[in-house]
Amino acid sequence: MNVLPRSVADLTDDELLALYADGVPDGPWLRVNFVTTLDGSASAGGRTADLGGDDDLRVFDLLRRTADVVLVAAGTVRDEEYGPMVLHDADVEWRREHGMSDHPVFAIVTGSAGLDPSSRVFTAAPVRPIVLTSTSGAASDRGRALAEVADVVACGDDSVDVAAVVRALGDRGLDRIHCEGGPSFFGALIAADRVDELTLTVDPSLEGGEGPRIATGSSPELRRMRPAHVLLGADGVLLTRYVRS
Repeated sequence: MNVLPRSVADLTDDELLALYADGVPDGPWLRVNFVTTLDGSASAGGRTADLGGDDDLRVFDLLRRTADVVLVAAGTVRDEEYGPMVLHDADVEWRREHGMSDHPVFAIVTGSAGLDPSSRVFTAAPVRPIVLTSTSGAASDRGRALAEVADVVACGDDSVDVAAVVRALGDRGLDRIHCEGGPSFFGALIAADRVDELTLTVDPSLEGGEGPRIATGSSPELRRMRPAHVLLGADGVLLTRYVRS
């Protein structure tokens, strides 16, 4: 008896997009995307590159395709060696057909404004990025340097207030938020009850080391989610989607 879910390989891009759009309202929506091993590690050897496989990358690109803004904490930008937020030609064409800008905005969260303004994240960006930082970070020498290459927005006094981050993006009309981590920022979003959806890829591997959870920190209560779908990728990868209960 076959009890495995539908295969990603059997679905077209449009069918996948329809699955991930199901139940998403017209208004603001914050989606978080992560990958994990079977034993709960968010990375292998300190990075996520070896987890998930090609089907995970395919869905990852499709989720970016539909986003107004890709939101990432600075530590993840550095650890995963992010480049500028440039989509593939097929994604750009799709966005144009749907009345969207060619590329989503890249928004980076950093309490200390600890980013290099000469990085290609900024210098090669097709859309001016946003740096979401604290008031003290924005006023620092690093914050003023970043203001030359990005819109620097203060979201809290001495640390970043995640609720203020979401409001700041919404004020700019960036309602469809696609968040790619990291664990500390995800934990803060959970604590603030700002997560509408989690798309979680489960890699069928055991890391067995000291890799981080997908979320760290504390939350005052459980945030209940309900399963929306489970898909089967190559080599036993599972692509799951959970939405706010």
